[in-house]
Amino acid sequence: MAKNTAKGSSGQQGAETPASSGVAAKAQELKVFFEEAQVELKKITWPTRKETIATCGAVVVLVVVMSLFLGIIDLGFSKLVEAVLS
Repeated sequence: MAKNTAKGSSGQQGAETPASSGVAAKAQELKVFFEEAQVELKKITWPTRKETIATCGAVVVLVVVMSLFLGIIDLGFSKLVEAVLS
């Protein structure tokens, strides 16, 4: 993005035809983006199958516990409001 700012501030952008240089410049930026993305993807270290299963299990347990907790709280508030309004 710094390249675009530099071009815009130099005043040369008005001299170029927007159809030819704009499309070519965007295509070049897109190519550079995908090359950089490919380099970054090579740096990723993926979790092992065992780590993934353990993490998934922890998430499922947490969801069940929180669901039960919120369900009990909701039931309690429902009974409280019902008692106050009746």
